[in-house]
Amino acid sequence: MLVYYLMLILGALFVNGAVFSLIVMYGTKDFRLLNVGKSLGILFFGVLLLAITLPSLKYVVLKKYDVVSGKCVIEIDSSGRSSEADFKMLDTDEMFTFKDIPELDAYGKSIPYYCEVTVTKDHEFEISYKIYNAKTRKLIVTSK
Repeated sequence: MLVYYLMLILGALFVNGAVFSLIVMYGTKDFRLLNVGKSLGILFFGVLLLAITLPSLKYVVLKKYDVVSGKCVIEIDSSGRSSEADFKMLDTDEMFTFKDIPELDAYGKSIPYYCEVTVTKDHEFEISYKIYNAKTRKLIVTSK
């Protein structure tokens, strides 16, 4: 959820800052190509961030979430500076990514679990997860 709010706030700040910068440039009649290019680039990036986050805002504010449940496999992606846990739902063929890695005995395609992943209604942003034993349905771990 932190990533969602960060994207939303940065998008709003970028759009507001770029519009303010363009208004100041128009008022002073100082149209340098580099400054106009920077402002339009920041405006485009801010609009892009808002286009990604605003459709899910009503679900986040009203806490309208979906729970996707079924058999899943959990793979750890440790490329780059940070590690992520990828939850691949076998029944619905959806993929959900979480920053916190669950502490499990084994990971990978050969070890199926039963998972309940809470997401926004449009399935764009992950909220939380619960991992159960695939056979006994005993709760193993939940997200923080």
